[in-house]
Amino acid sequence: MRLILDTIDENLIVKFKGELDHHTTEEARNKIDMWYFEKRKKNIIFDLRELNFMDSSGIGLIMGRYKTCKENGGEVFIVSSNSNIERILRMSGIYKIIEVYPTVESVLENSLER
Repeated sequence: MRLILDTIDENLIVKFKGELDHHTTEEARNKIDMWYFEKRKKNIIFDLRELNFMDSSGIGLIMGRYKTCKENGGEVFIVSSNSNIERILRMSGIYKIIEVYPTVESVLENSLER
C-alpha cells in the first residue's frame, strides 16, 4: 500500500494506492494522525479511488479518524469511484455518517459553500 498525504487549507488529503488491510493500517494510522496534529488540520479527505482492496481494519481506520475530526470540530469526507470499495463502505454503514464525492475538487467546492 502506498500512502500520499497532502494539505489544502484546513484539509488533510489522504490518498491510498493498493491494498488497505490489517497489515498496513497501523502504519497508515500513525502517519495520518501525525500529519493531522502536526499540521493542525480540521478535516480529512480520504481519496480511495486507487484503492484495490480494503478490509474491516480500513473501515476502523476511517472511523477512528472520523471520531478525531469530530472532536476537533472537523469533518471527514470520502472520495471514491471504485464499485468494490463502495460496496464495502455501504455494507459497513459508513455512508450514513460520511459524505462521498467523486473527486477531491468536488469536496473542496462543497466545503466552501458551507
